[in-house]
Amino acid sequence: MYKFQSVPAKLLLLGLVASLAQTHAGPAAAFDPESGITKESGPFDLFKFGFFSYKEGRKRDAVEAYRYAAEKGHTGSRWALANMYADGDGVAENDFEAFKIYSEIAREGIEPGSENTGYFVNALVSLAGYYRRGIPGSPVKSDLTQARQLYFQAASAFGVPEAQFQLARMILQGEGGAANVHQAKKWLNRARKNGHAGALGLFGNVIFQEGQYAQGLAFMTAALDHCAPKDRGWLQELQERAFSLANENDRRVAVALAQDLRFGDGN
Repeated sequence: MYKFQSVPAKLLLLGLVASLAQTHAGPAAAFDPESGITKESGPFDLFKFGFFSYKEGRKRDAVEAYRYAAEKGHTGSRWALANMYADGDGVAENDFEAFKIYSEIAREGIEPGSENTGYFVNALVSLAGYYRRGIPGSPVKSDLTQARQLYFQAASAFGVPEAQFQLARMILQGEGGAANVHQAKKWLNRARKNGHAGALGLFGNVIFQEGQYAQGLAFMTAALDHCAPKDRGWLQELQERAFSLANENDRRVAVALAQDLRFGDGN
């Protein structure tokens, strides 16, 4: 399973909740002619039906509506359907099916200022994750060069913190291209200033290894206070290792710096 949901898409979905709520008059009936929605309905009406069906726990109806809307070219429905396949949510988990749908979204591209920008960016980063690892039992093999290129596109053209972070990790490890600590630090710095706790911690680890012991330990300590649960394990391992190597003065300074650190404010 690999699904990425960036801030733009989350905000887009919040906007959809507000706009769709104004047109939704109570619980929907099953996906049949009595509901007023059929497979011949317009793509946005099908999407609305799928959206509220999902919210109400009728995921089979949601999948059916999303499929009809996707066939009519509705990008949001394609994205929602891909996420469901990636998560095994209402359908059998199928990463290859999710990959194919994300690929369709990415191939279509977007116009500047398009309402589909969030879906497009999410598709790019999700595809990068699939290419980075490959999908067992499918034609999709690990392609680190392609993964790095996709992360770079999302990081540079759209400023996505998660893409900036993952790109930096690949550059640090020399995955999909040459290793370059200076370039990795640049992307980590951008991501941490955009509020990415993992980037803050990894940036701290890099500068700690370069000899900035107090500052590096401070960043790793602050990252632990702000990170998502999925990142706590590896961040804690980095922080504890650095703490054991630092002297007592650097530890005291790091604790004070971490408490005063303004996280994700662009500084």
